[in-house]
Amino acid sequence: MAGSGEPEITGEAVMAAGRFVVAKRLRWRDARGVEREWEAADRLDDRGAVLVIAWLKPSDRLLLIRQFRPPARRPVLEFPAGMLNDGESPAAAAVRELREETGYLAGEVRLGPAAYSTPGLSGELVFTAETEIDETAPGNLRPETEFDPSESIETILVPRLDLAAFYRREIRAGSAFDAKLAAYLAGLAGREA
Repeated sequence: MAGSGEPEITGEAVMAAGRFVVAKRLRWRDARGVEREWEAADRLDDRGAVLVIAWLKPSDRLLLIRQFRPPARRPVLEFPAGMLNDGESPAAAAVRELREETGYLAGEVRLGPAAYSTPGLSGELVFTAETEIDETAPGNLRPETEFDPSESIETILVPRLDLAAFYRREIRAGSAFDAKLAAYLAGLAGREA
């Protein structure tokens, strides 16, 4: 086919910028050589983000959070997560975010590959971190959060044996889910069904 090749970005222009987010118009050439445009949103100074899948041991409970998300206009069930600071590794960010948002101290952190959060909208890469939390450790007996001033986060602990029921119950109650958490819970619920 004439004009076939790899798609490529041929240019970009900023449409609007705020304190944290920039809206861009991307120009790109598709595999057939056709010039196209796409609108995207990116974080300014994007260094990526991390989400933390944490299990408390020995109780075998999954650690989740619920927090108000202005773009969703409601509280959303999520994994603890956050942006990487300048020069911070994904593993260090996972430990920091877990502590800030839930008060818990992470155990050994295992990182999965980075993946795009919402590639149709943004180029933000999210690292997945997994950890087990020793809930009997002195620092985890009375977890103390360190919220940012804009955060109000509820910690939710879900026993492994109750995950499928929790997921169905929250869906029936009309709870909002982050897509990453919904996919994780749906996968686990499907295995347990």
